[in-house]
Amino acid sequence: MALMFASRAQLISQVIRPALEGGTWVLCDRFTDSTEAYQGGGRQLGSEPVLRLHDLLCGGLWPDLTILMDSDAKSSVRRARRRNKDAEQDENRFEKESTAFFTRVHDQFLAIAKREPQRVVVVDARPPIATVQKAIARIVEERLRSG
Repeated sequence: MALMFASRAQLISQVIRPALEGGTWVLCDRFTDSTEAYQGGGRQLGSEPVLRLHDLLCGGLWPDLTILMDSDAKSSVRRARRRNKDAEQDENRFEKESTAFFTRVHDQFLAIAKREPQRVVVVDARPPIATVQKAIARIVEERLRSG
């Protein structure tokens, strides 16, 4: 977890903050919510140490909008394993985890969304890709109009 935050702090310092200060939008596929879900929830370290490290190393920077693409744990793991097989890659350490681990991760993501509904919007990721893409585009457009 410390290495993840060290990498994130460097990314914020060298890429994200300069881009934001220059008026550029920044899009990330993972941020502290993922660390809180996987380490805090999945590995059962709790949210508090994750959020403390975030405050300390990320300077209070949080996304304006987070899209949580929600699916059940079993489907998500199946999709990730299929993706790795198609790419002829070995499963990474997370995809080798148990269903209980992924259930805790999923539950933690939902808890984050419940705790921060002004920032985190949940999108059902189970429908066809085109449907999910339209839902995400609508959310982003609405946020841009209101913000």
